[in-house]
Amino acid sequence: MPLYTTDALILRTYKLGESDRIVVFLTRDRGKKRGVAKNARQSRRRFGGALEPMTYGRVGYLERERRELVRLDYVEPQRSPLSAIDGEALGYDYLTLTDHIVLPNMRAPGYPYSESGEFFGEGPERRHEQLTAAAFIAAKTSRIRLVLAVMVVPHRPAVLAAKMLATIDVLSGGRLTVGIGAGWLKAEFDAVVTTPFAERGAVTDEYVAAFRTLWTEKKPQIAGKYVHYDGLLLEPKPVQQPHPPIWVGGESGPSLRRAARLGDAWYPIGSNNAHLLDSLPRYRAGIERLRRLTEAAGRLRDAVALTYRVKRTGDALPPRASDGERRLFSGSDAAIIDDIRALRDLGVGAIDFDFERPAADAVIAEMRAFRARVLAKV
Repeated sequence: MPLYTTDALILRTYKLGESDRIVVFLTRDRGKKRGVAKNARQSRRRFGGALEPMTYGRVGYLERERRELVRLDYVEPQRSPLSAIDGEALGYDYLTLTDHIVLPNMRAPGYPYSESGEFFGEGPERRHEQLTAAAFIAAKTSRIRLVLAVMVVPHRPAVLAAKMLATIDVLSGGRLTVGIGAGWLKAEFDAVVTTPFAERGAVTDEYVAAFRTLWTEKKPQIAGKYVHYDGLLLEPKPVQQPHPPIWVGGESGPSLRRAARLGDAWYPIGSNNAHLLDSLPRYRAGIERLRRLTEAAGRLRDAVALTYRVKRTGDALPPRASDGERRLFSGSDAAIIDDIRALRDLGVGAIDFDFERPAADAVIAEMRAFRARVLAKV
């Protein structure tokens, strides 16, 4: 059974040290050295690492514009080969890991990202703990980046989480991206979390601020409502400087404000029934809200990079969204290619696609097929 899922569309890659690659947002005009340098500095802040521009064409994609998708399911090692290794061999740039510790019967409606309210895959309760799994996959791979999609921040005490994340970044050689969210499943909170469900937004904000302090200061001092820390050392620090990139998930007003204040990137799912971003006008409007909030937070308007997460594609979706516009990533392969190009033109640097299947072999086969049908033609 697939235990968690992984995705990504890459519009540009950079070297991270000698061998690793990191996904960054970069303008398409590589001819202007000042522009490249400026965007490389922005990318370093958003994604971490010492970045060196590179052309990547090892798997036959367009040389000047690298476009690569990842949707990877990690499967229990005793039951089948590690598809994370297979995905890395295919040339994919990052995988993602979701974060649920316990789940109720998810055949009952309640999942916010599907029309039915049910999880998309079979057996959603069968999953490993996210950060343990990330460390395991880091040990089995050498290049592919590890994106937490997303880590429910209140699940773990702030200092413990900061230490675990720093450890994964160090042991992986700087391959961690910390996607974060406040969480949505109250039953899980009641079983796992020690802070109140109603305060999860405030807890998330304070914990993320604590992560940054703990990762960047030699002798951190924190005196907050939920985090208290004074006179202790947290070492080693993450490899990526100043810290691993933070991608803020969520589509609601509080999530957008969190992305504007704290995020290196905004990491929404298009199909949240309460806050739909499933058509081009809706997503454009979401970006404009983010830009206004970012300016209001005292940051540069475009300080937060753009990403987009897709749960279903093609004939699995209705052709029209409820606003009457074309549903993003519905229809034919040609239409999906057009949507990728449209989001790229908006400045989107990464798109997650979902290839969840009941078995690892089927996941890998679909990844290969989608790459040939769609990605090679973008």
